[in-house]
Amino acid sequence: MLKGISLLPFPVLYAFSTFLYVLLYYVVGYRKKVVRQNLERSFPDKSAEELRKIEKQFFLNLTDLIVESLKLVSLPVSELRKRVGSKGQELVERQLANGTSVLVLGAHLGNWEYMSAAGNSIFSFPIDGIYKPLANPFFEEFMKFIRGRFGIHLVRMKDTLRHIIRHKTESRVITLLTDQTPPFGEIQYWTSFLHQETPFYVGADKLRASFKLPAFFVGMRHVKRGYYEIEFQELLPAPVVGEKEEDHPLTEAFACKLERWIEENPADYLWSHKRWKHKRPVRASPES
Repeated sequence: MLKGISLLPFPVLYAFSTFLYVLLYYVVGYRKKVVRQNLERSFPDKSAEELRKIEKQFFLNLTDLIVESLKLVSLPVSELRKRVGSKGQELVERQLANGTSVLVLGAHLGNWEYMSAAGNSIFSFPIDGIYKPLANPFFEEFMKFIRGRFGIHLVRMKDTLRHIIRHKTESRVITLLTDQTPPFGEIQYWTSFLHQETPFYVGADKLRASFKLPAFFVGMRHVKRGYYEIEFQELLPAPVVGEKEEDHPLTEAFACKLERWIEENPADYLWSHKRWKHKRPVRASPES
């Protein structure tokens, strides 16, 4: 059934997306309270009119993401290349050509499924996607199918160290979505992000320090409906052996870069996620 839906032409899918947007936003009100609260707290200087405009565009982007992800079941690589442009990849390729693997840190921006699928059309080196398995078995297999269909090698989060050690002599692109919210008991780092105290996973910092890897940020923006641009930007070089660094420098650099990207492309972020459901304990604040 899903393959049959994916064979529908884009105009039909986007017509369905528009209908779904009206249903979710105006009728069901899917997570509208969460989205509105996230936007109001993240952009305290924007007017109510500006925030509503971002809110509506976000919901349309969300329904587009749904139909575009279904389209990946049958989308030809040639069509994907037309719809996803890129720039800055030469910065990453330069490091790969030197014989080292690289970390590429992304977030839930634009259509991250398209971004993942487009990787092998951008780089000639192997790409590893570190991911956390979904609880639902059907959706887990479905997401593995569409993510792996274009050549990316999926690695479960718990297998990351073993995988990198096994391939340590190869040049590989190791990708992580680093904006997810850690479970409260696993939080190791808090920082100010979009005017709010925010926890981040620190696994990327540990990988960079352990394997001496350079790190890059990857962002994705809408060009127009159905078309995107990926951009790679430098975050930090590989750490120097014996040189002391501040705690979690990569996580902090990523948070700053992501914040600037979201401020420039606010409707492209995943605002329906309960990003700030955890509150920073008083004892963990700088003043304590």
